[in-house]
Amino acid sequence: MKYLLLLTSALLFAPAAADTLPELGDSSSSTLSPQQERRLGEQIMREIRADKQYLDDPEVTDYINSLGYKLVANSANNGQSFEFFVVNDPSINAFALPGGFIGVHTGLIVSSQTESELAAVLAHEIGHVTQKHIARLFQQQEKSGYASLAAIALAILAARSSPDLASAAVAGAQYASVQTTLNFSRDNEREADRAGVQTLERSGFDPRAMPAFLDRLQRAYRIYETSAPAYVRTHPLTTERIADVQNRVEGLPYKQVPDSLEFQLVRARLEVMQYPPRDAVERFEDILKEKKTVSEIPARYGLTMALLEAKDMPRATREAELLLKAAPDSSMVAVLVANVRMAAGDRKGAFELYAEAIKRFPRWRALIYDYTRALLLTKRPREALQITSNASQFLHSDRRLYQLQAQAYAALGQKLQECRAQAEAFVIMGNLSAAINQLQMGLRSGDGDYYQLSSAEARLRELRALEAESKRSSQR
Repeated sequence: MKYLLLLTSALLFAPAAADTLPELGDSSSSTLSPQQERRLGEQIMREIRADKQYLDDPEVTDYINSLGYKLVANSANNGQSFEFFVVNDPSINAFALPGGFIGVHTGLIVSSQTESELAAVLAHEIGHVTQKHIARLFQQQEKSGYASLAAIALAILAARSSPDLASAAVAGAQYASVQTTLNFSRDNEREADRAGVQTLERSGFDPRAMPAFLDRLQRAYRIYETSAPAYVRTHPLTTERIADVQNRVEGLPYKQVPDSLEFQLVRARLEVMQYPPRDAVERFEDILKEKKTVSEIPARYGLTMALLEAKDMPRATREAELLLKAAPDSSMVAVLVANVRMAAGDRKGAFELYAEAIKRFPRWRALIYDYTRALLLTKRPREALQITSNASQFLHSDRRLYQLQAQAYAALGQKLQECRAQAEAFVIMGNLSAAINQLQMGLRSGDGDYYQLSSAEARLRELRALEAESKRSSQR
């Protein structure tokens, strides 16, 4: 995926000279308020979520957010909200957006040799956010910055299928602003590295993973020396930057940090997605046969998932039960084994596992989704509604959860509540017009009691006001 090349290169690959961390909450916030920064990030995220390379996989997304939040909790965070997401792209990359949105390429996750290496890149990107680098950029660009950076980011998004077109889009969106971005970013990399090392150590990861990963990243991107656009070639990864990070970690005590099982399972999951099912089966069979891994659990997870994709249910069932015995305390394993049981026609066994797992892992989204779908499939909408209602207490902005609720209400014949749930899903997707239409349909259906009707009418007024404000803002 080629979009956001400007932001990625400016905030990840540039060397820097500053060595002192600035005070958080400095005057930069007077140029770009947290609310403006978040709105800009959400604007870009709507485009990213609509892209086919946006990876809408709850298992992978929950893992990367769990890892990210652990790092955020140990960072110099001043109340900034964060959201981590994954892009299905084999390149080794990650990027920070305005508003605390941090993207991670699947290539980065698969190529990370340890979980500490993956954490190192996330910690670096978190450092860019907590050090207010994007806000400070806007302070330098003053009033023109907000419009120009938004134009550049969205232009590259529009040209994501063509690198040449993306370059033209950047050139057409104020080259001077691009150059300012690169010059400014030179003073940020060392700050983000320093903040990242601190965050890694506080979070219990190996800080030596950062220079190790940067060294490998430099080797992977040597091709850029001749083929990259000028604004990338002016600030490559350098040996000086790697040496600087190495110097920072040398005095720290050595620690051997084992990878979490979730990290290993997510890598196996992404590898299965990269191959046709039969090729994935052969790959993981070979890993198990040749004993190419310390633990068999990730390879058996990959093999089970590949067999399920290949619809080889007898073998998938056997491998699934072996996997469950080997890793009975894993939420990811529980979801996969329950899926296999459902696909193999063992609904009783699947529901037993779902019911047990939801008690142990009540916040695991993939489990919530799959359990709800299984209940809807077997004509048990009231139980499905109970699962989604419980989950909505902590999943407040989950599009898929509202869509499942809408299906449950539809099965129960509750048209107003169906439309209300679907409207909330549209709100999360940024489609206020569709949300308003849903509420209007629900109110015309003649369904619902007094309190449900009053609540829906109040929400309709609120959304109309939001839509009007959005239209006024777009005309400014």
